[in-house]
Amino acid sequence: MGKQNESSFHGLHSEWKSWRKLLVLLCILGGLAVGSIRFPLNFDGKDRVSDSCEGELVRHFNVSKSQLHALASLYSDSEKIASLECTKELGPGPSTTDRISCAMKLMCSKKQELMDEDETALQNSISDASSALVSMLVDNTLQTSATVVYAYASGMMERCWWMQASKEFPSVVYGYVFGTMKRCWWILAGVGCLCLSVNLIPLTTWWKKQFLTVFFCGGIALSFYTFWSGSREFHSRREETLASMCDERARMLQDQFNVSMNHVHALAILVSTFHHGKNPSAIDQKTFGEYAERTSFERPLTSGVAYALKVVHSEREQFEKQHGWRIKKMESDDQALVQDCIPEKLDPAPVQDEYAPVIFSQESVAHIVSIDMMSGKEDRENILRARASGKGVLTSPFKLLKSNNLGVVLTFAVYNVPLSPHATSEQRIEATVGYLGASYDVPSLVEKLLHQLASRQTIVVNVYDTTNASAPILMYGTDVAEDMSLFRASNLDFGDPMRKHEMHCRFKQKPPEPTSAIDSSTVILAIVLLVSYICNAAINKIEKVEEEFREMTQLKVRAEAADVAKSQFLATVSHEIRTPMNGVLGMLQMLMDTELNDKQIDYAETAHRSGTELISLINEVLDHAKIESGRLELEAVPFELRPVLDNVFSLFSGKSSEKGIELAIYVSDQVPQVVIGDPGRFRQIITNLVGNSVKFTHDKGHIFVSVHLADEVTISPVEVQDPVLKLSFGLAQDTSSKPYNTLSGSLVVNRWKSWEHFKILDRVDIGDSSTIRLLVTVEDTGVGIPVDAQSRIFTPFMQADSSTSRMYGGTGIGLSISKRLVDLMGGEIGFVSECDVGSTFSFTVCLRKGELSSLDAKGQHCDATPVEFRGSKALVIDQKCIRAEVTRYHLERLGISVHIASTLKAACCFLSGGVTSGASAPVGLSMILIDKDVWDEEKDVSVHRFLRDPSGNGIVEFEADLPKIILLATAIAPDERHELKLAGLIDDVLMKPLRLGGLMVCLQEALGSGKKSRVRRKKPTNLQNLLRGKHILVVDDNVVNRRVAQGALERYGAIVTCVCSGRAAVELLEPPHKFDACFMDRHMPEMDGFEATRHIRARETQINEQLASGEVSIEKYGNKPCWHTPIMAITADVIQATSEECRKCGMDDFVAKPFKEEQLYNAVARFFESSGQSG
Repeated sequence: MGKQNESSFHGLHSEWKSWRKLLVLLCILGGLAVGSIRFPLNFDGKDRVSDSCEGELVRHFNVSKSQLHALASLYSDSEKIASLECTKELGPGPSTTDRISCAMKLMCSKKQELMDEDETALQNSISDASSALVSMLVDNTLQTSATVVYAYASGMMERCWWMQASKEFPSVVYGYVFGTMKRCWWILAGVGCLCLSVNLIPLTTWWKKQFLTVFFCGGIALSFYTFWSGSREFHSRREETLASMCDERARMLQDQFNVSMNHVHALAILVSTFHHGKNPSAIDQKTFGEYAERTSFERPLTSGVAYALKVVHSEREQFEKQHGWRIKKMESDDQALVQDCIPEKLDPAPVQDEYAPVIFSQESVAHIVSIDMMSGKEDRENILRARASGKGVLTSPFKLLKSNNLGVVLTFAVYNVPLSPHATSEQRIEATVGYLGASYDVPSLVEKLLHQLASRQTIVVNVYDTTNASAPILMYGTDVAEDMSLFRASNLDFGDPMRKHEMHCRFKQKPPEPTSAIDSSTVILAIVLLVSYICNAAINKIEKVEEEFREMTQLKVRAEAADVAKSQFLATVSHEIRTPMNGVLGMLQMLMDTELNDKQIDYAETAHRSGTELISLINEVLDHAKIESGRLELEAVPFELRPVLDNVFSLFSGKSSEKGIELAIYVSDQVPQVVIGDPGRFRQIITNLVGNSVKFTHDKGHIFVSVHLADEVTISPVEVQDPVLKLSFGLAQDTSSKPYNTLSGSLVVNRWKSWEHFKILDRVDIGDSSTIRLLVTVEDTGVGIPVDAQSRIFTPFMQADSSTSRMYGGTGIGLSISKRLVDLMGGEIGFVSECDVGSTFSFTVCLRKGELSSLDAKGQHCDATPVEFRGSKALVIDQKCIRAEVTRYHLERLGISVHIASTLKAACCFLSGGVTSGASAPVGLSMILIDKDVWDEEKDVSVHRFLRDPSGNGIVEFEADLPKIILLATAIAPDERHELKLAGLIDDVLMKPLRLGGLMVCLQEALGSGKKSRVRRKKPTNLQNLLRGKHILVVDDNVVNRRVAQGALERYGAIVTCVCSGRAAVELLEPPHKFDACFMDRHMPEMDGFEATRHIRARETQINEQLASGEVSIEKYGNKPCWHTPIMAITADVIQATSEECRKCGMDDFVAKPFKEEQLYNAVARFFESSGQSG
């Protein structure tokens, strides 16, 4: 068992190992396929990075190609460009074109980083999924779960590969998908473990229910935890999404502002170079305005730029005269760069140490020329910080005039000489010659930014100046967000360390329901409920089955006890009935051997026949009990089939004659003369079927038994050679006047329907070549079987209706026993029946071919055919072809050749050598057998006399030369029979059914071979030779049984001694003794037959050992070197006293009560046969 389990385990492991290798190979091939897709894309991207990036960046930033190149060129001038790898690769002094390409590569690389992050997440997810798949397939303890998860994961893998190919799905989706897959894996793994544990762990029902309760509660908790975890993960992903979107907008706003700031700085350098560095100046208002306007695309976020000159108070008058206008003061402190203000209406700037009047401005803000920027509070602070730091500085937010929007001013100081990065504030203030400012409308700036994003409507963006943390200033933001639960603040670095800005983001709408958490928890809850329901139902079912099993076990014990009691009851009843019946039948047999008159013999035979029928009924019940218990065994002895059938018909000849039923039997020439099987059981089947037919067939009609080889009916109908089969199949013409081609001319059912469903007939190979398959058919014209009763016809103790037993008698188990016997003999049984038409039963049995020489070896002998009949000729006159063939069959068994004539006229023509026969009168015709139906139809006595004297001259030289006329009749009145014989028209009457013995006697008497004298009981010569002079000990406690056994054995010449107990038998059989055999009863008081036999065998073994060792002399024990007395059991207990039980205790054979000559012969033949032959 262990080796088997180990081999099965290794087989399963190797199977999973092969599948694992296949899955790993598929994963590798999938990876190669994905790599083959990615490699050319990556390779192509390296060669054409500018072309691919240009298109992606144009779509991403929603700008034109010219604007994109302007941004790139501006970025290429910044300090960050120097740290790039592509710049280092270009070497020192890269060209402007190379720097612009490098800047575009940088922007493309940032875009690519986001995609690479998604791609990396995807690859990690694919790797995780592959590992999960392999681990799932390796774990063979969760086969069901692994199969489901494998299918699910395969679908997810396929979708993931499509996502990888498209490169458009964000990593959030991948994380969600594979997170769901991992959760499903754990769920299904847990379910698989539960199923295995419930089915495999040997727990009691109580523990299983407790385990199921724990599982149910744990499953509910797991469902809530899954919902909580999923909701948490959903909100976490939502927070991450908000942070990502907010950071992205902040980064874009910061980057664009830095780009614009760089352009403003570049413009400040331009003024320093071409205005203050050249004398005369190369820039005037017109030049500055046109240039600023034409390059405004480089500063898409600014509303205008202007340059203010540094003027000290001592130079104010000269400055005003030079430019022809007076320095104006701003109207209010919170107003700057007002687009629609009128300078003529402004007041002159008040006296102060320093002024910053605007001398150059962009055409869009040309109206601010002459306004002193130092007169505004915010602008003044900006100017002071800008010239001291050398960097761009921002004002605090303030409301722009008319637009009602908050804005800021970016200010750069313009120096007359280049300064080192480490210059002091004093040096910077000393070198300052002017200020370049640019105004920014913050709401417009943010709106332009959000307009570039497709998802700008998803979140609410607010921009704050948080320089004063306690009182932040809202620079942008008007929409009110519905979802106030999530908030993200991203820092904005506009290059001024003194000013702090933040971008605050919230989702516009409330968060949707966490469908993933709801779905996962719902699935888990559904699985838990379903599995709990299934397991609970399974536990209840198991509990119910276990309870039913316990009940069935108790019922089985009771049934077995009842079966034992029934068997014991049958054995006891059998013994108690057979014991007196043995005395009755034995005494009747002995009475019939005495000199009695005919009336006394009739009474004795009737009583004997009644006792035999009672024994038959008992045997049927006991046979059924033995079949049910499986204790019935079949013999395999050679026997003649045809004499067995003749003996069966002899049992029913009287009843058939009384009812006027024609009884006939036919055996095909193909059937062997001797077969090997169980003759008793074969006879029992035939007897049961024929007995039922006789019982249920009313006056007239017929019962026809035919025996063929099964091979004869499996061939094509046109190839059939047997005459009876031809007539039965309608292949031959019946010349009778009756409408039906049957034995009696009555309507019958189609016999072939009774065997058409036999499977054995379809088999070609039957194994051993010596095996034969017989097909036996019993056809009758009885009342038939009702359709509603046909389904239970083979059920024990069942009959067609309750009145059947009262009307016809019987127990209802004959057909049941027949079916079981047919099954034991390797055959099949079936029937076809119609009410008021009749029934046909057919069965097959498997036997083996035997030889005639084997009969004598088994103590049997065949009926020798008298030599006097061989070569004789007979004429059969019968209008029924089948009946004529039956007569031919019996005559040919005696070696007589037969000619058939269907009418008397045809017979006369045959006898006279007329036209019909086509030849002269037959020579050597010994007998004419004419059926009574033909005889009765012919009223002309002359025809009858012609049969007696075919020559017609009335002169007969030798009466012995004339053929003998024998009338075949089913029933005939004694007076009619006497008259026909007195008239000389017939020689004898042969009563049907035809049997070989009756036919021989009739022909011997008719042919004058010597009329046999009546012998009431002729002793079998063989049995008499065997038993003559033998000393037999009979042991039985019943005096009647002792007398019967003594009388039966003494009839064959045996010397019989009787004792009444087993103890007396042990004393008499103490060696040396004179007895040649012992017949011992099974049931006796004090010491039964088995115990007595064991004592006898033990004593014989002891003496034989002493003789063999030489301890005692052989003369002391009758000069016999070995003692073994044949002991045969005689008992009515036919169930328990089987041959096996007899041999266990040392008995040699078994003989059942009452005695039968054949059974007695078989028992003693193997012990006395040699001595009998020599004697």
